[in-house]
This record gives sequence, structure tokens and C-alpha cells, in this order.
Amino acid sequence: MKNTPLPLLIFSFALFMVSCSGEHTHADGSSHSHDQEHSHTHADGNTHSHGESSHTSAATKRQPANGFVAAIEKRHQKAAFLGYDAIGFDIELFFGGSKRLDAKMTLSTDSRYARIDREDGNTIIVKDDKVYASPGLKDDKSVRFAAYTWSYFFMLPYKLSDDGTQWEDYSSTAESESGVDAMKLSFESGTGDAPDDWYIVFADEKLHRITHAAYIVTAGASQAEAEEDPHAIAYDDYSVVQGVPIAHSWTFWGWREGKGLTDQLGNATLSSVNLMEDATGTFDVPEDYLEVPSR
Repeated sequence: MKNTPLPLLIFSFALFMVSCSGEHTHADGSSHSHDQEHSHTHADGNTHSHGESSHTSAATKRQPANGFVAAIEKRHQKAAFLGYDAIGFDIELFFGGSKRLDAKMTLSTDSRYARIDREDGNTIIVKDDKVYASPGLKDDKSVRFAAYTWSYFFMLPYKLSDDGTQWEDYSSTAESESGVDAMKLSFESGTGDAPDDWYIVFADEKLHRITHAAYIVTAGASQAEAEEDPHAIAYDDYSVVQGVPIAHSWTFWGWREGKGLTDQLGNATLSSVNLMEDATGTFDVPEDYLEVPSR
């Protein structure tokens, strides 16, 4: 994910989950300047004009990667989603029986910007590949993980045609994955920090709505080693918000080839979801915030 592609995000996620933990990284931000052009693998954005009835962006113009992706993007109302400036929601996430996140998240629909207002009063702001944190987080080593991970999982339906993605057919024999279509997503060499990562995206064969996605994390391990411990995120409790279907429940699972979802690892609940027509100023960085360096 570097420019923050999917692979880095997934990297941060695993790290965060393994010790309370695992890690994975993704999202985007930068002073919300609407006439600026940016090239960012995991940012669907370019010119974001509020004077038009629908915003113009690179993501809007990007063609679906294939028919499988096209059906998902249509079902998830990607075009309508990108017509808004940002989306906000409250998220409460538990892992291992403990609360890991309680925050208000605001994400630009082009995924370049993110703001996480935590219940403890601290805030994280993402601007493209830069991360900023309020002074109270200066010693928190999980800031970059938190900055990108959850926003990526939320934005998954809108990122399947990003630059550097490559798709191949996938057939599942797992009982828990019957009634779904699936394709395997991998990345071109040089895409992000972990191009050997992969995802298997599952969508309801009739509704074309994402049900879950399996993935591996190759950070610090070979692809073969990473494939010994794949995980998955499942999306449930979809409801339509301002014309866009949004999953209000996430569940994290272990995943195995031929078996599908195994042990539950965690869960998250989203509430107060709201699409915003104008998020000007939302992602501005206060002077006393600290820039968080990459690893």
C-alpha cells in the first residue's frame, strides 16, 4: 500500500492481530484541496469539485478490472458512493474479547484522506502517504496500523480496480463458501510493500455483494509461510445509507483452503453512518500534531 496499496495494509493488520494484534496498512489523506491531482495506488482521487452535481475523480473514470469486479462495483453503488465527498461512521471493534477500537471515523470517498477521532480524545489524520497524530499518541507504536487498517477494510468494495491489481479464477469447495462467486486478487511486482500478498474475494453469486475476503500477510515471511495462516474478514448486516449498501457488522476469522472460515478472531460494529457532500476542513492537521514516520 504505499501510495499505500492493499498489501501494506494487510501487513499492518496481521501484525496487530497477532499480539493483541497484527498489522495492516491503508487509507489516504492530504489537506483536502479540491483542485490538486495525486497519483496514489490506493487512492481513488484526482479533481474533487464541489461545484458539480457529481465529483470527478480518477476512480470514477477507472474501468472495472473484470466482470466479477464490475458486478460487485455495481451492486455496491461505487459510482454513487464516489459522488459524495466523504463518509463518516462510529466503529467499536473487539478482538480476543477486549475492545481494541472505539472511534468516529471519517474517510474521503476517494480514500486519500482519513480522520480517526478516538473515544480517549486522541485523533489520527491521514493525508495520502503521511500520517499525523495528536500529541497524546507520540509514544503509541500502533498509530500507523490504526491509521490505515480499518479504513481499508471499509473501502474494499471500491478498491478492486486499483492500479497494480491482477485477478485470476478461483474455485472453492468449502461448505461455508457455497453460493458465492470468488476470484483471487494478487499484485504486480513492485506494487506496494508486499506484492506477494493475495486476497480471495467472495461475493454472493446472485446479489454480487461481498460476503467475505480471505488474505495472507507476507511481511517478515515467505509467501509459503504466510499461506500457513490465512485470515478472513466477513461483511454482514448490510443496510442502504443514502443509496449505498453498507455492511454494519464485520467479523474476523481464521480461514483455510477447502474449509473456509474457521475460528472467530474478532468483530466490529459500525453505526451512525453518514455520507457527506462536503468535508472541507475535516482533514486539516492542527499545528501541534506530530508526523508519524513509516517503519
